[in-house]
Amino acid sequence: MTSNELLTKSSAWGKLWGVSVGPGNDEWLTLKGLRILQTVDVVACPQNRHGKPGMAYNIVKSHLRPEQTILPLDLPFVRDPVQLQQAWTTAGEKLVPLLAQGQDVVFITEGDASLYSTFSYVAQSVHRLAPDVKITTVPGVCSPLAAMAALNMPLSLGAEKIAILPALYDVSELTHALEWAEVVVLMKVASVFGQVWQILHAADLLDHASLVEQVGSPEEKLYSSLVDLADHTPPYFSILIVRRHDYHF
Repeated sequence: MTSNELLTKSSAWGKLWGVSVGPGNDEWLTLKGLRILQTVDVVACPQNRHGKPGMAYNIVKSHLRPEQTILPLDLPFVRDPVQLQQAWTTAGEKLVPLLAQGQDVVFITEGDASLYSTFSYVAQSVHRLAPDVKITTVPGVCSPLAAMAALNMPLSLGAEKIAILPALYDVSELTHALEWAEVVVLMKVASVFGQVWQILHAADLLDHASLVEQVGSPEEKLYSSLVDLADHTPPYFSILIVRRHDYHF
């Protein structure tokens, strides 16, 4: 029997958990997420550009047991679909043998595992390779909600409509969203911040826009207006929120 046949015939699969760890503050980890995280023997996580455990690991490392195995996975920040698919497949291939041995594995992910999360792709890869593996997602604090809490503002009220856009590759998407949504959230806005600033300036919305950088981390910075940020360069983990209707306590 080949190793692949052995994997597909395993009768004692471990379980794959996708545990949301929040966008930056280790106290935003849920009680359920913490319990599961401290129970398993293997903790998988995206690695940074230097091949070391990345941001998700840094958020929860104080909660981990010394004897737990940390498995960094190469999940690059690129747009090329072929390269991304290969990375997700490779990650699955590294996890499946552990699961086939009956080991439970936690994949920790920044923010919430159901919102623009790499975990979704890794889980798909594991399912393709080993359909019998049970996969469970543990929700957590997502970055848009954390950002609004930091600003002491609601994400939405009443009948307000929300648009959440990922890292923008075509800023025309913002123009369209502003036509119908009262609240627009731009995830990881850094790469297009200058273009977004010009659009909001032309629409007279700079005073209705806020910028939250590295929310929940010691480096967190809040800007309640973009008026003075024409030449600003935000870091990668930055969220911009446009709220057409003012809100104050």
